[in-house]
Amino acid sequence: MTSADEGVLESTRVADWLRDAILDGVRAPGSRLIERDLAADFGVSRVPVRDALKILEVEGLVTLRPRTWAIVREFTAADMTDLDEVRSVLEPLAFRLAAERHRRDGLDELRRTLDEETISATAGDPIASRRAAADFHEQVTVLTENRLLGDLMQGMRSKLRWGLSQHDDLAHVAAQHQALFQAISERDGDRAEELALSHIDSSRREREAHMRAAKTAASSSAVHEGSSRRL
Repeated sequence: MTSADEGVLESTRVADWLRDAILDGVRAPGSRLIERDLAADFGVSRVPVRDALKILEVEGLVTLRPRTWAIVREFTAADMTDLDEVRSVLEPLAFRLAAERHRRDGLDELRRTLDEETISATAGDPIASRRAAADFHEQVTVLTENRLLGDLMQGMRSKLRWGLSQHDDLAHVAAQHQALFQAISERDGDRAEELALSHIDSSRREREAHMRAAKTAASSSAVHEGSSRRL
């Protein structure tokens, strides 16, 4: 393996870790990602860290500050509206094609991700459940056997996963995925497309409720902190 290959592997490893940290909520929106600190954490030079941050910038997860640091991006309501509009076109098609074209081994993999999501939701493990929910959507795209659709969905993968992380009722999401799996397994393209549209609308409402609750909690915390200072 050449030094160039090793550099690519290092930058991919750093990007994968940072992506999970951002999408799992470990790195909060607005927080700084400082090259020298990340390089020390990973035991690598600053070059693969810089390359990893560029990957995440393309995915829309960070905003770069040249020669200083990167900022974890905060998705706005407009960002998520844009995502919903694109999802409403691409995902119903993906679920329909998955129902019509899936192979047995691909369906088995979809079942595995759904089982993992359901078990994690029941166990109260939000990170594992949300990751599995994102994997479910990715595997549906694989089942379509449509390379162009796969490329388009790949371009919004991180944003979709972030949107799925903004859900509090994990059991409800798993139940919706169960219904979608049933339609796919029965090769019912019409039903799969209909359920996909309903799922997108439900996801939007869940996300908005989650964000309202988070905003209320932050306001209450700020008021409490201010009262404590005055005391």
